[in-house]
Order: sequence, then C-alpha cells, then structure tokens
Amino acid sequence: MPPLFSKEQKAEIVSSIQRYLAENLDSDLSEMQAGFLLEYFMSEIAPFAYNEGVEDARKYFTRATENLPGTCFREPLTHWKHQKGAGRVVSRKPDR
Repeated sequence: MPPLFSKEQKAEIVSSIQRYLAENLDSDLSEMQAGFLLEYFMSEIAPFAYNEGVEDARKYFTRATENLPGTCFREPLTHWKHQKGAGRVVSRKPDR
C-alpha cells in the first residue's frame, strides 16, 4: 500500500504527536516511537473514520438520485403537441 502521507506531512504529524503527549501526558516520545504510534492509529483507528465517510457519501448520493426521474424527464411522443420548430424540453416527470 502506498504511503498515505508525504514525508513532510508525516514529519509534521509525528511532531504534533510528540508535542501533544509531552504537553498533555508528560510523556516524551522519540520520533520513531511517535511514528509507530501514528502507524498504529492509521491501521487500527482510521478505518472507523474512513468507513463513516463512505457511508456519508452513500447517503448523499442516494438522496441526490432518489428523485432522478422526477428531476430529469423527457416526455415521449410530443411531435404533435408542439408547434412547428419548437424544440424538445427536459421537464419534471408528471405525477401519476
């Protein structure tokens, strides 16, 4: 699996982990230890956020496409309903 973060991003995250633990838990971690902690979080905890994002996207696209026939509908057999030269129009599907 390719790295999720660039080297610069990983260095910033590791530094942030080190600072957080030092300031809030009075614990000093080496760069390597903080890197291992980051890898642990990414493999064990990040999938929860990823899965929630996938579910949010599924809900969004479901809502967006539920009324697709009502949003984009072309009335068939309209040749005789329109005056000569009138173009076809995309309209809402009539309720039945």
